[in-house]
Amino acid sequence: MSGGPTIPQKRNLVTAIPGPLSQERLDRKKAFVADGVGTTLPVFIEAAGGGILVDVDGNSLIDLGSGIAVTTVGNSAEKVVARASEQLAAFTHTCFTVTPYDGYVDVAAKLAELTPGDHAKKSALFNSGAEAVENAIKIARHATGRNAVVVFDHAYHGRTNLTMAMTAKNMPYKDGFGPFAGDVYRVPMSYPLRDGLSGADAAARAIDMIHAQVGETRVAAIVIEPIQGEGGFVVPAPGFLPALAAYARENGIVFIADEIQSGFVRTGDWFAVDHEGVVPDMVTTAKGIAGGLPLSAVTGRAELMDSVHAGGLGGTYGGNPVACAAALGAIEEMETHDLAARARAIGDLMQRRLEAIKAEHPTVAEVRGRGAMKAIEITKAGTLEPDPLRTNAVAAYCHQNGIMVLTAGTWGNVFRFLPPLSISDELLEEAFDVVAEAFAATA
Repeated sequence: MSGGPTIPQKRNLVTAIPGPLSQERLDRKKAFVADGVGTTLPVFIEAAGGGILVDVDGNSLIDLGSGIAVTTVGNSAEKVVARASEQLAAFTHTCFTVTPYDGYVDVAAKLAELTPGDHAKKSALFNSGAEAVENAIKIARHATGRNAVVVFDHAYHGRTNLTMAMTAKNMPYKDGFGPFAGDVYRVPMSYPLRDGLSGADAAARAIDMIHAQVGETRVAAIVIEPIQGEGGFVVPAPGFLPALAAYARENGIVFIADEIQSGFVRTGDWFAVDHEGVVPDMVTTAKGIAGGLPLSAVTGRAELMDSVHAGGLGGTYGGNPVACAAALGAIEEMETHDLAARARAIGDLMQRRLEAIKAEHPTVAEVRGRGAMKAIEITKAGTLEPDPLRTNAVAAYCHQNGIMVLTAGTWGNVFRFLPPLSISDELLEEAFDVVAEAFAATA
């Protein structure tokens, strides 16, 4: 596997962060880009590959974010670039709903092969994760003749009107943007650190609330992230997902796994639900599917997907041919280089380093996650009170010292680590040296 192979795989800071050239561009951004489009790390990138981001000032930073789990195969991965370039030279667009092309069908066939279950499956392709979720709800409602949608505490599903209603966190995603779509109901997530419940007990609590407050016969879909993303990489207790899937199946409810952040080998399995053998009725994917190009999908049981009338699904850019080519290249990288195994190895390394930090700092309440999708939750020492100020201080130290880290969580007190699978062990060790320094420096 390659990804920007000419970029030296070495952290190197030649200016403060941000440097003068990035600062000039930030001033230009301020002049022309809406303030609502925020920035986590204020440097302008001109090259990326392996585990390194290079900014316009010549600083080389270690990437522990992958553009929020998008560049799983690395930036500019060889097969992604080759396939996308070939398609770019052939044609960039026809609109699949006007005149179709093989790439769209090839991606749908690959999704039928890779997603959980051996039943007949079909897909529809879109541009973003939010579009995939919204279309999954459209399909579920059309297929069942029901309207209600059940989601969970700490969930994140997108920024469109319906997906904002489905998302739990107010700031910055919902504040001032209402009113939101109706018939969306929120129930408690399994959050072992905070509820102490077994998976079975947490599922029983959620199911009881659905039964009492919504009613099974009204529910079109239960939508859940198998490992929550923006919510803080919350991993439900074992048995929670299988119990919900069984309840949905028994009551004619469409069980939708939102694998937008957790899918495509990120957790060490092709999909996070694979860990417990859960077979959803539908899976939504995006982010890591296409190596950095915009593509998303809804993949589901053929009879569900076919319940919608012709013309009821689509979109001008959905399943763009260049993005489809990139997706086939990204999947080829994952298969050829067994990136699921690489994700597990990276996860083991991160777990070891994060557990060592936890042992030194009682503010780390938990290390959690699976594969190359790890997180630590920061609280006031000896309590479960979230500590976003300490979290922000650690993040700022990392950024100033050339480590791209991301925060998350309902209370902004979680670090999520999503390194590209093209990163070396040496870079990871160095990155977590700096993370450890950051905790010591902000104690």
